[in-house]
Amino acid sequence: MILPNPLYPGARVALVNTSSAADPRRLPAALDAVKALGLVPTPYPSCYAASRHGYLAADDAQRAKDLQDAFADDTIAGVLCLRGGYGAHRILPLLDLDAIARRPKPFVGYSDVTALHTAFQQSCGFVTFHAPMPASDYYEPVDEVTLSQLRRCLFGPLSGPVENPAGQPLVPLAPGSATGRLCGGNLSLLAASLGTPWEIDTRGKLLFLEDVGEKVYRIDGMLTQLRNAGKFRDCAGVILGEWTDCPPEDPERSLTLEVVFRELIVPAGKPVLSGLSCGHTLPTLSLPLGAMAAMDADTGRLEVLPQ
Repeated sequence: MILPNPLYPGARVALVNTSSAADPRRLPAALDAVKALGLVPTPYPSCYAASRHGYLAADDAQRAKDLQDAFADDTIAGVLCLRGGYGAHRILPLLDLDAIARRPKPFVGYSDVTALHTAFQQSCGFVTFHAPMPASDYYEPVDEVTLSQLRRCLFGPLSGPVENPAGQPLVPLAPGSATGRLCGGNLSLLAASLGTPWEIDTRGKLLFLEDVGEKVYRIDGMLTQLRNAGKFRDCAGVILGEWTDCPPEDPERSLTLEVVFRELIVPAGKPVLSGLSCGHTLPTLSLPLGAMAAMDADTGRLEVLPQ
């Protein structure tokens, strides 16, 4: 697995919208936020309202072209997704992944961007970054935990403990320790990948999962899909992030999320940690997907290893 060269002060980075349209009123502040990191933002057409295609930032061809062009341009050092939403998996068949593989660069985003993370790791062979996006998370001042973790992924060094904000310990759901490459992201996108050429491969890996805006029974259904597809059996361990705005449909008759996790994930016999402050939340941590990491559910520890 290739680790792309880290970014550096003054690096020129592409801003692309691979999924839903961003609020155009946020774009100036998003550009300023990227500049505040010491980077030079270059917004591509999908970032502008003129390219909007219904609920998508632009039509499939334009969103794919922006992403392809950003990787092809040797003056661009990294690629930042402006926001998530919906639609990244629509452009997968349009991408020349062989060409992207020849120019690995830091690629940053999360949520719907999970579809691209999986494709770039598995088809292109380079580490990508599950991290905040400028039009969704840091277009206005945010906490130092979020920014320090983002800077760590952008500029390095990656190795070291991945620590929750103070007072938020990781909670073991199943004991044990494991080492493997980090993979995963948004549960909805991972479940949607099953049966496609870009299906998530969890063999020997540490599988990270999070989601937002899903009822408990929907999470149950998607985890059941992963369980039935052997994804928990094949992985080395499971790390559960934030489940933001994921209430039971009927609290009096619903299972809790913890019960769902214990019934669908724990029986695979792999170590399971829950409560990682990563996903649709602030503060949020950043994860180098594809990087080697170690987890210890007995001590509640997660660490990115030297690559």
